Amino acid sequence: MEENKEMTAQKSLKLISETINNSRKDIVSRSGKYFVLWGCLLTAFSLIIYALWKTSGNASWNNLWFALPVVGYGLAALMKGKKAEIEPENYISKLLGGIWAAFGAFAIAISAFTLIYLAINSNPLSEIAVGISLTAEIILLFGLAECISGIAVRNWVITAAGFITGIGGLAIYFSIGNNSQGIEQMFIFTFAGIVLAITGMVIKFQNR
Repeated sequence: MEENKEMTAQKSLKLISETINNSRKDIVSRSGKYFVLWGCLLTAFSLIIYALWKTSGNASWNNLWFALPVVGYGLAALMKGKKAEIEPENYISKLLGGIWAAFGAFAIAISAFTLIYLAINSNPLSEIAVGISLTAEIILLFGLAECISGIAVRNWVITAAGFITGIGGLAIYFSIGNNSQGIEQMFIFTFAGIVLAITGMVIKFQNR
């Protein structure tokens, strides 16, 4: 009787393990096109904002970033189409959603604190210094979230891409961080977008 219970428990654990692994593989295989989508959008937005900011000298063009999630989620929904109805949530998808929700919350919080600080300390020097450092903080958070997502789904491509995005973005930041009052830092997001798109193409190639 006890042996039967042990066998049943082992089978249950094996079934759970197989289900989680299949979920990981399924999520990764479906994520390729979304990596490409967000990578292309991030690249396009960064270059457009750079061009508008450079030609006008007006940093308020950065407000266009708020349109990125609207456009991105809209296009992602169109790409899903009717398939969204047959893609139920599971432990892995909820975990990934939690990781990126945490990234969004931290990014918004840091941006809000930066704006509050600049409103209280209206000093041209502090505006440049704090505004520039915000880019480095967000790109590091972005890379960390992507890296953790890769670990969660056990995919070395996504993990490596997150590491490259975070550390590579910081390398670009320290290279051009003090140039053009932050305008050139748009290229950090361009770099992140390119890495994201390449990650998606590699995933699509692996799962073709």
